[in-house]
Amino acid sequence: MNSGSNISAGPSSPPVFVTGSAGHVGANLVRRLLDDGVPVRVLLRHEDNNEALEGLDVERAFGDIRDLDAIRRALAGCRGIYHVAAKISTIEGNRAHRREVFECNVLGTRNVLQAAREAEAGRVVVTGSFSAVGYDLDDPSAPSDETMPFFPMERTMPYERSKSLVEQECWRAAGAGQDVVVATCCAVVGGADFFPSRLGRTLCDYTNGKLHAYVDGGFEFVAARDIVDGHLLCMRHGRSGEKYIFSSEYKTISEIVDLYEEVSGIPRPGRRIPARAMLVFSEVASFYLSRFHPDFPQRFTPGAIRLLRKRRHADLGKAKRELGYRPTSIRAAVHEAYEFHYRRNAIRNPAAKLPRAEAAKTSAAGRAENPVPDPAMRITTDGSAT
Repeated sequence: MNSGSNISAGPSSPPVFVTGSAGHVGANLVRRLLDDGVPVRVLLRHEDNNEALEGLDVERAFGDIRDLDAIRRALAGCRGIYHVAAKISTIEGNRAHRREVFECNVLGTRNVLQAAREAEAGRVVVTGSFSAVGYDLDDPSAPSDETMPFFPMERTMPYERSKSLVEQECWRAAGAGQDVVVATCCAVVGGADFFPSRLGRTLCDYTNGKLHAYVDGGFEFVAARDIVDGHLLCMRHGRSGEKYIFSSEYKTISEIVDLYEEVSGIPRPGRRIPARAMLVFSEVASFYLSRFHPDFPQRFTPGAIRLLRKRRHADLGKAKRELGYRPTSIRAAVHEAYEFHYRRNAIRNPAAKLPRAEAAKTSAAGRAENPVPDPAMRITTDGSAT
């Protein structure tokens, strides 16, 4: 039975429970639910940056997804669960890092599923990752669909392995009768990116003149609004025990850089680094940073470059057929991301263009102050208009 369809909007309705609400996907999801009139309860941690929830009319519960009792208390009385929270990382890291990835992603998912089952809270939509979807070993760039198993026999990131194990937790719960659907997410682009995400930080660095080269390769990108639609579609229409892939468009990194140039007006870097060459450099740099400076942000990690080299494509047929999914464009999502970061003053380059919305406002204000004469009017000899 599709219990997700029983979720209703209105002030008297039980709240929907959302984990990971301060992150990029979660922040956009919460805003969409509120716009739709759905009461929302979010799970937060006191020690995290929770700026994304400031000013929003949501119930707040505090706890860690690794704490089963805290999850039980947090989701009591809710109907419908969106489990978005995850430790996202593209580094191998040290033993402590790998353990944190496993406990947050795998054990955290197990806890959310168990607490939801005990509370009879209805359908759980879990955010999956395209990096945990399998691919054609002889042609990695061939479109991947939901039937392709994750291939663990090669070098993979702890995050990739953990998200594959997250799916196993979901299928185990679904096999026991729990209502669970996985919404598989690609690289997200869009606004409400408060942390910011890797792509958001890269856009800001590009516009601020800190990005002097780029790596070739490509990946599947999803607009924030599209992955939110995907989660809602999974809740309303998805089949329990199934996963659905959501992407907007495949883009090469060169095409993404073109979009960055378009929105910012800042000329693109002239240097393109072959992924093979960058992989060698990143192996050395990541090894050193992970062990001696584990908190230093790494942009071009070996794991990220291996993904880009595969140029993986997604087959969206299942989501389109079963759910009616209709993706939008990455170009529009990049414009939304640029406007968001510009308004937050994360873009400080005085040479950067105004976002489209700001430019339109400025143009409209200028026209109001200096109106264009109506061609239907004629000026009389005494200077008056008629």
